[in-house]
Amino acid sequence: MNWKVVLAILVCNILFMSSSYTMLIPFLPMYLTGDLGVGPDSVHLWSGIVFSASFLVSAFTAPIWGKLADTHGKRLMAIRASLMLSVSYFLGGIVETPGQLTLMRMFQGFASGLWPMDLAIMTLYAPSRKLGLCLGIMQGTLTAGGVIGPLMGGILAEWFGMRFSFFIAAGALFMNCLMFIFFIKEPPDPEREKRRAEAEAGKNLPPKPEPSLWRMPLIRNMLLCGTAVQMVILIMQPILTTYIAALAGPIPNLVFVAGLVFSLGGIAGALAAPVWGIIGQHRGFFRSMSVAMALAGISMIVQSLPREIVWFAVMQFVGGLFFCGIHPAINAVLARNTPSSMKGRIFGMLFSAQQVGSMLGPILGGLVATFIGMHAVFVFAGVILLILSVSVWRKYAHATLDEGAH
Repeated sequence: MNWKVVLAILVCNILFMSSSYTMLIPFLPMYLTGDLGVGPDSVHLWSGIVFSASFLVSAFTAPIWGKLADTHGKRLMAIRASLMLSVSYFLGGIVETPGQLTLMRMFQGFASGLWPMDLAIMTLYAPSRKLGLCLGIMQGTLTAGGVIGPLMGGILAEWFGMRFSFFIAAGALFMNCLMFIFFIKEPPDPEREKRRAEAEAGKNLPPKPEPSLWRMPLIRNMLLCGTAVQMVILIMQPILTTYIAALAGPIPNLVFVAGLVFSLGGIAGALAAPVWGIIGQHRGFFRSMSVAMALAGISMIVQSLPREIVWFAVMQFVGGLFFCGIHPAINAVLARNTPSSMKGRIFGMLFSAQQVGSMLGPILGGLVATFIGMHAVFVFAGVILLILSVSVWRKYAHATLDEGAH
């Protein structure tokens, strides 16, 4: 298949996936209180349980799905993930208790793995000189879905109720499943084809032992970077509304303002992610990663300074311009330094690492805000990014991706 056609289909796929998820997640507390009968005294507890249930399960299952993708086909695993996620959203629309919703989220974590398969498929189809552009566009689309989703979710919930939103999400993921069935072919795997050719030629060579990805220092360090960056991205989640309320003062539409301010970073990221992909392609992904981390870290620290909501909103937008350059660079480094026969495995491991970061971030943010203060959360997150930036620059900025894992 032509890589441009694959990219266009995957962009639609990612937009459906991301917007469906973010269309529902921000409104789970409202779903718990309005449809499932949870009282105001326990809604925060149930929200935390429901929110984290999916992350906990997918952190364990994502590497397994990745390994199955390398042995049985990445397209097949993408079909599996799309179909099972569609079922999970449908179940979310018919649950009657918070316990059932928690079980649905656990099943959703078990079903997850669509984003890693999108990455694995695209990195196998994309020409080497276009890898950065493709990954940047995909990251930008993922971020754009994070902006579109809450807007759609709020409108649908207001007009038709939350259950209808779950059914819309189920339909969108089922369309993704159909896209993979009818329009996407299994990506080429040069190493597997080489082994098949050797077998047909009668060369009964013993199979080569597959390397342990976690034992490769570069791979391991990039996975740890992915965990830390995802943790920083979600570290603000417990305090954002409270922080904006402190800056804005008593206003009647606080939730809307908080959502609008938070979405500014996503809008900036959707615009800038392809540009970062191009920069990484031409200047080196390690360098672009390090620079993006440094600028994002500085923007986080600066966000602790404003005393007015307008300036904080401006810094949210500026920070979004830099955060979106980190993940495409990590994805490109992993893609370039992993054999084609292990693409599913490595992106499954990265997804698992990011899920761990997604669980740690809100917990850590809540602890720092409680014992030190809300301003300290931004400084703490910024310092983490600056440390990562310096570490990546000192260790890898001189390296080229074509040298392979080391």
